[in-house]
Amino acid sequence: MWPASHSFGAGFERVNGLRMPDFLLEIGCEEIPARMIEAASRELCERVAALLSRERLAAREVICFDTPRRLAVMASGIPVAQSDVTEQVNGPSVHVAYKDGQPTPAARAFAKKAGVEIGQLEKVTTAKGEYLAATITRKGRPADEILGETLHEEISALYWPKSMYWLQRGASFVRPLRWLVAMLDDQVVPVQILAFDIAAGRTSRGHRILSDGEVKISRAGSAYVDALRAAKVLGRAEREQQIRKALDAATRTIPGARWREDKSLLDTVVNLTEFPSVVLGGFDPQFLALPEEVLVTVMRDHQKYFGVEDAGGKLLPHFLAVLNTDGDREGLIRHGNERVLRARFSDARFFWETDQKRSLLERLELLRHVTFQKDLGSYYEKTQRVQRLCSWLSEIIKQSGMAVRPGVIHKAACLAKTDLTTELVKEFTELQGIVGGLYARAQKLDSSLPEATRLAIADAIYDHYKPESTEDEVPRSMEGAVLSVGDKADTIAGMFSLGLIPSGSKDPFALRRQANAIVKVIAEKKLPLRLADLMRDAWAGYQGSEAEKKFVDDARFGDSVKTFFRERLEFYLRDVHGFAYDVVNAVLAADAEDVVDALARAVGDRSIGNGKRLLHGVPFQLCERPGPPSAVDRLGTSLGVWVVLAAAFAFKMDRNQSALYLLLGL
Repeated sequence: MWPASHSFGAGFERVNGLRMPDFLLEIGCEEIPARMIEAASRELCERVAALLSRERLAAREVICFDTPRRLAVMASGIPVAQSDVTEQVNGPSVHVAYKDGQPTPAARAFAKKAGVEIGQLEKVTTAKGEYLAATITRKGRPADEILGETLHEEISALYWPKSMYWLQRGASFVRPLRWLVAMLDDQVVPVQILAFDIAAGRTSRGHRILSDGEVKISRAGSAYVDALRAAKVLGRAEREQQIRKALDAATRTIPGARWREDKSLLDTVVNLTEFPSVVLGGFDPQFLALPEEVLVTVMRDHQKYFGVEDAGGKLLPHFLAVLNTDGDREGLIRHGNERVLRARFSDARFFWETDQKRSLLERLELLRHVTFQKDLGSYYEKTQRVQRLCSWLSEIIKQSGMAVRPGVIHKAACLAKTDLTTELVKEFTELQGIVGGLYARAQKLDSSLPEATRLAIADAIYDHYKPESTEDEVPRSMEGAVLSVGDKADTIAGMFSLGLIPSGSKDPFALRRQANAIVKVIAEKKLPLRLADLMRDAWAGYQGSEAEKKFVDDARFGDSVKTFFRERLEFYLRDVHGFAYDVVNAVLAADAEDVVDALARAVGDRSIGNGKRLLHGVPFQLCERPGPPSAVDRLGTSLGVWVVLAAAFAFKMDRNQSALYLLLGL
């Protein structure tokens, strides 16, 4: 909930004789989508902290609090009013302000505006000459007055990926607002949101089921936390801890079992509950004949259930559902969840068995009727382009001496999108690619193919959507990596050719994510692919197509793609690997097309910097003596400088730097 070190008390404190109350803002509404809560809560906290700082009401500590029905911010120890500010205001120049020694109308107007007598005006010398100036004191305003005027703007400015709109009111918010609490200690701050006809008060709401409804907040600070806890509303950390304990307790009833750890799902159920509990359910063991990926997707993504596994990680016929209540004493909730899951598993089994009646190869023709993008044609056309692109990429990789199987890539690219026509993917879209790999493994694609080759094709199809984030794993095989890069490069080339370039927060085709994936795969698989060449080859796949008539000119395409991938590579080096800003800029200034080389140079630059610090720092660290550096110290520094100069010279001669890194032991 709140950190153990928080300083919210039961009453106000004084600093230098000034009253320092606690502040509370709570926005109450209908249930917010779980995926939006954390970002919105953090943004509200940052907005309130910035507002307090901007208005000279900076708090000692600002903490956010959120549940599905509320976003709250608490700020401890803010001034009850702004401090007075004394400042100098410059006016007209002296030769304009006075004529024949007498003040002119300009001087009188300035004095009146500044609120001082003419005799109190001063002369100051600036770079532009001598000017009149006045020293004025601006009286600080009360905190409740400032907050009452400004908080509604911060609330209205919150960003939501999707909002509801009230056209007659001219308002939008993620969900209908129901209540508002704004308090300085025990006093209500007069905040109003006119669009929803809501005024701040001291009445919050407890748990929908487990409380009596309204909760009176006596004052800001710990009293707010205690009041909500009494009304069965817990903070984020408390909810997570309660869920974990309940999951452990439920799982202990099954010998040798454990619940499958899933941080993303845990975060989701934390954001779905205010007072959580857990119920253990089961399903028919016959469903375990389905692939585990299908079962887990149904439980995790559709029902928000945790899977249960044995010590070896094998799925067991049980599940754990997190409830937003204090339990299920009569077993009615458990029975309802088991019935729903049984129906979902039955659907999945039916789709699996139905899909097996037609092989992936037979489904290839069906892709002619599946649209990739309205201007870029069908998935059948995309499949042909990706096949050609992957053949070119395979040849480049093969010529570099790396082991790769072009035939496996060609067949995998041919079948990669065929699972889009299956009933299982239509029902569970999260499984696209995965289902293709599972079906390729289950079906006899070609009786003439060795088993190892068939499995390699299946693995490449299974992995070709990876990585879906910077934390996700890259494809396991080289063939899967090439297919992943080729598929994503084709998409980016087509979208950029149409001028559909991501801007700001708008990226409807997830092109940034796909470009991040390309950079990550090339870097981790050390593929000898240059980004500009890759995108040129991908763009070439569209030549002669109907889509080409709608493309932007070549120069615009090339410039936009180059800038786009430079940003993605910069993100990868700085945010994923943590390289310093200046190191990344220096590396990309030399070459931003070769991902593997850029990463190697960034690692080398950091290692060289560490080596210089070691060479120079050891004498100082060991001796720790005052005074000028000794000859030994100067020698260490000189060696460090020579290392850097040698690196720079080697980079000039050999951009790959492999020999240099080996020589320096980096």
